[in-house]
Amino acid sequence: MTNIAVVGCIHGDVENLMKFLDKIALLNIDILICPGDFTDFAIPKGFTRLDIGKIILEELKGLGKPVLSVPGSWDGELIDFLKKEKVGIHAEGKIIDGIGFYGYGGAKTPFNTPFEPSEGEIELGLEKSYGEVKKAEIKVQVTHAPPNRTKVDTIASGAHVGSVAVRNFIEKNQPNAAICAHIHESRGVDEIGKTKIINPGRFPEGYIGLIDINDSKITTKVTSLI
Repeated sequence: MTNIAVVGCIHGDVENLMKFLDKIALLNIDILICPGDFTDFAIPKGFTRLDIGKIILEELKGLGKPVLSVPGSWDGELIDFLKKEKVGIHAEGKIIDGIGFYGYGGAKTPFNTPFEPSEGEIELGLEKSYGEVKKAEIKVQVTHAPPNRTKVDTIASGAHVGSVAVRNFIEKNQPNAAICAHIHESRGVDEIGKTKIINPGRFPEGYIGLIDINDSKITTKVTSLI
């Protein structure tokens, strides 16, 4: 069995990150996934987005487990850094314990954030990264943008704001699980065909996604560490 913890949308909140990481350390976790938004609009004086990204990644690595990530809509400056640190799966695939992880970061917003790829770019990035893990028996997709028309892409007005490209890719390739983030209020789980979908919500509020893989059986849930 492989147990995966998913922590998303940290948004530079290092204080609460550290508090809840201490609680994750008590869980039986094999792999840690971050679907993006290490940083936020506001950056502390004297720091850069890269500085914040480095601090957060160091804390995540402190659990002593493999870490994989894609950049969020605020994390355009972190793409090369995550790749250099060998944790990035933005348009890349990596296989850990026989599980193929692939993904693409960024997401559209109304706020002109630093990294908002087009639907075409997302599609091409997912195709490339999926191709690198295609032979893996178990596949897990990681995007910052949630798939469109699901329980995990709905804003307060009830509108679905997720990515059509992400949904289409799931429908076409049916990975075993698909991790996303971005829409904090739509934390939870859903399914598209045989694919289990999970949006862990905002980690500094105490929410975490958990994925258990036992052979080809996948279970997903979002829970609170408070």
